[in-house]
Amino acid sequence: MRLSPDGQRNRWRDPSKQEHNEGKDVSNNAVIYISVCVVLSAVSFFLDREKTIAGFKKGWNMFKNVLPPFLNILVLVSLLIYLIPPSVISQYLGAGSGVLGFSIAALVGSITLIPGFISYPIAAGLIQQGASYAVVATFMTTLMMVGVVTLPLEIKYFGRRVAITRNVLNFIAAVIIGLVVGLVL
Repeated sequence: MRLSPDGQRNRWRDPSKQEHNEGKDVSNNAVIYISVCVVLSAVSFFLDREKTIAGFKKGWNMFKNVLPPFLNILVLVSLLIYLIPPSVISQYLGAGSGVLGFSIAALVGSITLIPGFISYPIAAGLIQQGASYAVVATFMTTLMMVGVVTLPLEIKYFGRRVAITRNVLNFIAAVIIGLVVGLVL
């Protein structure tokens, strides 16, 4: 913690060091995560070699199935973020975008079918390009909780009333969550 000119502790980080520290935190977290995975895999291997090998094969097959759509979406989003100037993203999705920004985020999030783990790099890119946290929170929440594309499947399994009620309530909740994030951040 730094001391402010009046000698009080400042609870905010130095912004010039924050970017450098964030990269270091991600690197440290990755090392810890990989180390834990290696240790647990070794323990599993020694306890039951066949199950561990079968698990690795199944995991590899799942990874191969997820990789192409992940790369496609990542490339598409990267191209869009590259082609759309930050000023446009800031204008339509920034802090001053108001109801229009929330509407765009909520509608796009509702109709887009993207796995959750892909949405985080997208959100980071949008924030770096000038989108507000509130709008990105609305986008992320509708992306996870509202499923216009999957609605026919939901209706088939849960019935029309339950599926539509669930999606409408989640849409409203997503907008409320975005507004709360806007108030907090």
